[in-house]
This record gives sequence, C-alpha cells and structure tokens, in this order.
Amino acid sequence: MAEVVAVFDFDKTILDCDSDDWVVDKLGLSEVFDRLRPTLPSNSLMDRMMMELHSRGKTMEEIADCLKEAPLHPKIVSAIKSAHASGCDLRILSDSNVFFIETILRHHGLIDCFSEINTNPGSVDAEGRLNISPYHDFYHLSHGCKICPPNMCKGIAMDRIRWSASAEGKKRFIYVGDGNADLCAGMKLEEADVLLPRKGFPVWDLICRNPTLIKAKVREWTDAAELETVLLNSVGTLGCAENGNAKAIRSILVACKFQTSLLDAAAPESPVVRREREACSSIA
Repeated sequence: MAEVVAVFDFDKTILDCDSDDWVVDKLGLSEVFDRLRPTLPSNSLMDRMMMELHSRGKTMEEIADCLKEAPLHPKIVSAIKSAHASGCDLRILSDSNVFFIETILRHHGLIDCFSEINTNPGSVDAEGRLNISPYHDFYHLSHGCKICPPNMCKGIAMDRIRWSASAEGKKRFIYVGDGNADLCAGMKLEEADVLLPRKGFPVWDLICRNPTLIKAKVREWTDAAELETVLLNSVGTLGCAENGNAKAIRSILVACKFQTSLLDAAAPESPVVRREREACSSIA
C-alpha cells in the first residue's frame, strides 16, 4: 500500500511528551532553560542546553539513557508497526532533532518503520558534545512563514515530502500532529487526504477557529488508543479507495487488534527505505 504516505509529528504525537522538555527537566536544566528561554529561539536554546550538559560532564550515553525513559505508549508502537506492515510509507516531520528521535525510535524497535526523518540535524563533535542545528538556516534567510518557528516551516517541508513521494506515482497523504506548526503542514493536504489533529491541543484549536483552511478530511484523536484506531482506519480507507481492495481495511484492523500482543514476537524483515539524516532545507 505504498500509495498511502503517513507523516507524523513526533513530540506529543508519537511521544507522549515534549522530548526537549523531558531532557531539560530530567537532567536538571530547568532553571537555566527558563532563564534563557526569552532570549533565544527554541532550536538555538536546545543547542545551548546541550553545551550546558557537556560542561557539567554529562555524556551522550547519559542523554540517550534519559531519552529511552520518555513515555511512548504501547498502542502507538502497535499502530506504527501495523501501518508499516500494511505497506504504508511512514515519515516523520518534527521540530525535535535527529539524535533525540532516532534514539527513542531505535529503543522501541521502530526505527526501520520510517522511510524518512525530517527534523533538525544533530551531530556529536570530537569532544563528545551534541550540536543541534536548525532545519532551515534562518540566520541567513527567513522562510517567511508566520505560523512556524524560524528554524522550521512544516508547510515548506510538507510540500517537499509531497513532491518527492509523488514522483513515484499518485499518493494519498495522512498527516498526524498536535502543535501550531502542524496546521501549516495540514494546509498542504488535498481533499483526498486525511488530517489527524490531536483534540484539545493547539492544532485542534486553530482548526476549530479556521476550518476553511483545511481541504483534507479531519479525524481527531485524543490519546494513543484512539490514534491507533483512527490511523489504521484512515490507512485502510485510503488504501481501499486507491486499490479497490475491500479486504485491505479488514486486514489492517485485524493487525491493529492483535499487534500489541505480538510486539515481542520476531517481525518479518522488510526492506529499509531511505532515511534522511541531514537537513533537507526549510520547514514549518
């Protein structure tokens, strides 16, 4: 079912918290973070926090161990594995950073479910310090979006994702998110696509105030269990519409029902699609 491409935000969507906040709180940076927050963009602030951790002697292993404890619901794990097993092309579009995301996905056995991770670059220097860079180099050129933070316009990134995926043939898209910038990505969807906003979060409030901004079908969700159901129903519906295969929905829902109990079983290997580990250009 490669005709369906599902794009996920990460923080408070796949992960049930903000990964930046998690690391800051758990590793004792709350005071310095709050003091510097008014003076720096969020992406630059997290790079500064990584410098602070390094100066305090915190290692990359300690940061990774902290990230592995961040809450990720088993229903999210089963939903992602079921959608991937159905043949859906899964991608991430996040304002976190590549080290945080890959560490968490690898820990939960999800890294190979995603063909592409679009996020802020993160690299470890010779001294063992994590450097976080902006997805969009706003120091030299603004992306011009009024919705998104200066380092990433998800609307611009979603345009690139649509273009690259559609080069392989007609695609239908699902977008899942919770924040303000996820509205910008959702505005790039067409009528045949599906937007899954998290109810009670900023993206939902923006949609309620401006419903005409969205052309796609909107199916809200509130928690991991509801996202699992809504996501797999959406994958199945779009797959059926594209393939005319009435069995697709039933097979995906069966996978959904039993996936959680099978998480510890060995899954059949599937080819790993390209995963981009460097910045792509601008994003919202």
